[in-house]
Amino acid sequence: WCKNEYIKVRTILGLFFKSWSSDVQLDGKTAIVTGANTGIGKETAKDLAKRGARVILACRDMVKAEQAACDILREVENAIVVTCKLDLADTKSICDFAQLIYNTEKSLNLLINNAGVAICPYSTTADGFEMQFGVNHLGHFFLTFLLMDLLKHSAPSKVINVSSLAHSMGKINFEDLNSEKSYHPVKAYVQSKLANVLFTRELAAKVEEIGVSVYAVNPGVVKTDLVRHMKKALQFFVKTFGLLIKTPAEGAYTTLYCALTPGLPSGAYYSDCAVALCSRAANDNNTASRLWAASCHLLGIRWR
Repeated sequence: WCKNEYIKVRTILGLFFKSWSSDVQLDGKTAIVTGANTGIGKETAKDLAKRGARVILACRDMVKAEQAACDILREVENAIVVTCKLDLADTKSICDFAQLIYNTEKSLNLLINNAGVAICPYSTTADGFEMQFGVNHLGHFFLTFLLMDLLKHSAPSKVINVSSLAHSMGKINFEDLNSEKSYHPVKAYVQSKLANVLFTRELAAKVEEIGVSVYAVNPGVVKTDLVRHMKKALQFFVKTFGLLIKTPAEGAYTTLYCALTPGLPSGAYYSDCAVALCSRAANDNNTASRLWAASCHLLGIRWR
């Protein structure tokens, strides 16, 4: 297609993809964005940097992280971005990262748990957890646990967990959380995304009185690197019909909406810059409480 046709299609799609903007500035504020080297995370970090925030790019691949930082510094005048090593598939790396943050940062106003893996072949984290459950849920659960004192000290502060519409297909299999008995990449992925929403729900209730707000967001169907493990036919669809899918910048809108809009209900699930309905399973307080206890047990922590 020529450039004019592309512009026409994107204009039409703009009628369906809710646009959003804000003039909120974040001078003096500090934000951590996990998985900020590409896709939605990179766009989120860039927007926060434009608003004057000190943005920490928390990434597993430091080469890509440095490249992302260079891109943001080139595009955003006077941007303050810092790269830090964080491998969510390794609890030791998470501990090292948290220790570094406490040693270097006086405050933490935004923790954006954005990184994730999707529909990958079976593998395990350094601690033996199934990769998707281990990274998407347990890694961010543990990171948030370790950084909670700094978030509390910096209140009012926010935690944003990037989930997915796919959570609605999920079920928490308490008898086989780590898919040791059987593994299906899609079932493991949707379980991890449901866990993100349930974690948000339970955490919000526990930290409400200390000035920390928590949100789960659905970025929508976004053209990102997450498609690399999907079946060839689905990858072909994404590449062929990419114009019908949100750009990473558009995918970041709801995350930024929750990060920058004051007074939003904590513990809720957001999509297209508004509170949205989540699945029945995601609304189950008993499941949320049980998952919290199971997560603490797996990680060997006490978090009440």
